[in-house]
Amino acid sequence: MSGKGDPEQFEVIVIGAGQTGLAASWHLARRGIDHVVLERSERVGDQWRARYDSLRLYSPARYDGLPGMPFPLPKRSYPTGRQMADYLEAYASEQRLPVRTGVAVDGLEKRSSGRGGYVVGAGERAFEAPHVIVATGFFQRPKVPDFATELDPGIVQLHSSDYRNPSQLREGPVLVVGFSHSGADLAFEAARDHQTIVAGRSHGELPVSIDSKRGQFGWLVWRFLVSNVFTIDTPIGRRMAPHVRTGGAPLLRYRKGDLRTAGVEMIESRVEGVRDGKPVLADGRVLDVANVLWCTGFEPDHAWIRLPVFDADGWPLQRRGVVTTAPGLYFLGILFQYAFSSMLVLGAGRDAAHVVDRIAERLRRPETVSAGREHAAVGAGR
Repeated sequence: MSGKGDPEQFEVIVIGAGQTGLAASWHLARRGIDHVVLERSERVGDQWRARYDSLRLYSPARYDGLPGMPFPLPKRSYPTGRQMADYLEAYASEQRLPVRTGVAVDGLEKRSSGRGGYVVGAGERAFEAPHVIVATGFFQRPKVPDFATELDPGIVQLHSSDYRNPSQLREGPVLVVGFSHSGADLAFEAARDHQTIVAGRSHGELPVSIDSKRGQFGWLVWRFLVSNVFTIDTPIGRRMAPHVRTGGAPLLRYRKGDLRTAGVEMIESRVEGVRDGKPVLADGRVLDVANVLWCTGFEPDHAWIRLPVFDADGWPLQRRGVVTTAPGLYFLGILFQYAFSSMLVLGAGRDAAHVVDRIAERLRRPETVSAGREHAAVGAGR
């Protein structure tokens, strides 16, 4: 990375201050490992503030806290996206984690000095470390089919990452494309004031809604399953992982019965093209709609990582976050990184602890109880 100034040196660089990056920072601090967390947003938690207004987490508050700090809501409540954002910001501040906001990383490559390790670029700034944790998460590049550009310009099109609330929709029917978590959420919300269709196959659903009393009790069982049974170490987990990574998670909050009661029409046929400016299903049916919400997920965007550590689909070649072909490189926040719980906040601490344990082994650094009190506050310079 020529043209950058003298790089700052650390033992570990964490890229991303979401829940996994902050959890990793907490574990690093407990072991007294010198590190920095680089976050492109101006505020910690902005990735949650940018989601749709009605978003609520799929795990209750009792399971949404990060190491060392419980979530400050009743245990059985489901935090909103804004509440999660504020919690992460408070967590970074109260735990005095070395987060630098407003630092947009644009490059990661091997250090050329022959000493091993990596150099991270962010504009004119550079950072070096023998260990780098990429914790940028899986909400990276919105995925929309190419034929979306052929839709009539009068149709409002929004990817779930750009949708905030129904005020963005025009009068007339709404087509929701994609039938996983966000698809069910947005279809349920749109149906209050619009004729709503959701197109695509679901991938199963919980027996009861997580919001119901039975669902609350079921979380005791569900937590065990998603953390200990649905993992890459079990046959059922290994079968489940590729489906989850391509948007195949079961419905948790709004299930088919809830959507049917709300008046949502559910069509299993996929949207496969455009005819006369209108979306066309695989069965040939043309849908006359005024709005299209693309709940078609995201895809990895790691072009800034100039290292041969990805498969053909852009997923990191790793096991439990450890890249064996690039010693000192780690990933956090990958869908089904170790278990189904990896996509929920409750899995962040365990995934981060495993990665930090591997780093500590390389550094031969035992755990301490300092909890990072020697580190500077959020956003402070170094």
